Amino acid sequence: MAKTPESKKTKPKKAPANTAPVKTAASEESARKVVARQRGLGRGLSSLLGDAAVSVSSSDASAGTAEQPAAALPAAQLTGLVDIPIEWINSGPWQPRRRFDIAALEELADSIRSKGLVQPVLVRAHATKANRYELIAGERRWRAAQMAQLHNVPAIVRDFSDEEAYEVALIENVQRADLNVIEEAEGYRQLIENFGYKQSQLSEIIGKSRSHIANLMRLLGLPDDVRALVTDGSLTMGQVRPLIGHDDASALARDIMKRGLNARQAEALATKPRGDTSGKSSSQKSAASKSADIRAIENMLENQLGIKTDITWDEQRQNGRMTLTFSGLKQLEHVLEKLGSI
Repeated sequence: MAKTPESKKTKPKKAPANTAPVKTAASEESARKVVARQRGLGRGLSSLLGDAAVSVSSSDASAGTAEQPAAALPAAQLTGLVDIPIEWINSGPWQPRRRFDIAALEELADSIRSKGLVQPVLVRAHATKANRYELIAGERRWRAAQMAQLHNVPAIVRDFSDEEAYEVALIENVQRADLNVIEEAEGYRQLIENFGYKQSQLSEIIGKSRSHIANLMRLLGLPDDVRALVTDGSLTMGQVRPLIGHDDASALARDIMKRGLNARQAEALATKPRGDTSGKSSSQKSAASKSADIRAIENMLENQLGIKTDITWDEQRQNGRMTLTFSGLKQLEHVLEKLGSI
């Protein structure tokens, strides 16, 4: 009789031990990503805070102690919600936000001085440096906490991969509407270039339409000075969209801003031939008469394929031609691979 319960107890213990060696590093990584997405990175930071709150409250109930500062805990226990010295935290490379309003930061710092930092920041432990953490979400709070001269900040420590850190940082900022359109587009580009995402995948994860993501990424084809005008709020997305792929984008942007043109007036200005084109080549005349939509499509294809793209469109006949210019068979093979993956 004694052997029966003993054998029943050992069966569930042996199952994990027997199956663990079968797992490969690739399958474990794949499973971890699936679990992360099933938990819903798109839920934003509020869900992560909720998970941490449950974990901390249950551990406090069993131990009968309040939240401990990070310095008092062994390194292995630095997960969940802890107090971390503010100098241990560094900004992560995945931060999509590039511009911070100083006046808004000072206002937030005043609030932190009087009420403390109510919402924790989200961090992960540095891979190689002890007592160092990389910030994933909450950079405004972290900067304001430094201005308020806090010594420690409440932080949620999570074991995120680089890919997950990029996802969470972008999602958290997009859901808070903290990013301008250029910063948001840069965030999408980082996920596409660094981790091989497709726009359709980003649409599902971020919760934005595919056309929204595509339109924002087209803005990255604008000159740096025009993007800067959008970033600082001098021009809107609607005002600069007709300038995508335009040879005179910088001059037109300054003209639009100076004259205070709206989006429709900006499009009319961008499609209007500038000056006498009699001495220009046929290709230059064609480029000057192209609509903003045609130039946007050209720019998108050039970004996707990495080669010069020219589209001519006959509005009356409703037909056109697209020319792809490449140099060498190697580049042609690269283009064909790209076309096959679209």
